[in-house]
Amino acid sequence: MRQLEELNLVDDFLANSLTGHEVYGEPAARCILECILGRKIGKLKVTPQRAVQGEDTDKHGIRMDVYLDEEDGELFDLEPDNREKDAASLPKRVRFYHAKLDAGCLKSGVEYEKLRNVIVIFITTYDPFGLDRMVYTVKSGCIEVPELRYEDGARTIFLYTKGTEGNPPEDLRELLYYMEHTSKENAKTENLQRLHEMVTAVKRDGKVGLAYMKSYEIEELRWREGLAEGMEKGIAEGVIQGRINALIDLLRELGEIPTSLEEQITAQKDVEILRAWLKLAAKAESIEDFTKQI
Repeated sequence: MRQLEELNLVDDFLANSLTGHEVYGEPAARCILECILGRKIGKLKVTPQRAVQGEDTDKHGIRMDVYLDEEDGELFDLEPDNREKDAASLPKRVRFYHAKLDAGCLKSGVEYEKLRNVIVIFITTYDPFGLDRMVYTVKSGCIEVPELRYEDGARTIFLYTKGTEGNPPEDLRELLYYMEHTSKENAKTENLQRLHEMVTAVKRDGKVGLAYMKSYEIEELRWREGLAEGMEKGIAEGVIQGRINALIDLLRELGEIPTSLEEQITAQKDVEILRAWLKLAAKAESIEDFTKQI
């Protein structure tokens, strides 16, 4: 387990702890957003790990890393993400996030034109689309007339921390590098130096440290439970395979085993049945004799 001091802002725990901090959360979130969007951000209401439940208990919900509500402005979902194994499902994941966010922000009887703009922002340490771009901005459009203005208020921004293609602002390049390599020497701009002061203060906060230790204990417990379950399963499978091998060896001493019989034996997963077959094979005088008894 890495120490809290070693975490970077692309790590969920540190991102959530920073933006959810009672003192530094709002100014830190604003600092990050202003750099990404290149504009001033109004007063923010920050909700780390905001859950939006499914319509029913059997329907899928979402849990946003950092949900940001700009007063008299836009809604944002900020998602630091380093799970490259999930890259293929990212577009549909984003589609679902937009749908859940839209469904919860228009009250009954309110006109559709009042639906607020929503920007989902993924900050990834892997290239989500393989073009080595630092910035991928996705909006709805018309296939037949690409130049047609189609503004539905939904936008998704994918920021690849290692991207080299494109021409993003230098401040954004510095921010993304800092988020993946969060250290004092990488806080090269005035804004990043201010952000790093907040990050340092959060890392030194005793409550945050305690929460990190608890999260580690939970993860370790899950790992141990998974290991124990895997070992138990492995032992059971080993016992079954051992009895299958022993049974086949016994039968080979009686003659050539028909393919159908060998397939029946190797497909058997019941330990007690295999034990009974072993007893029969030990007493059988031929393959045919054994076959008649099972």
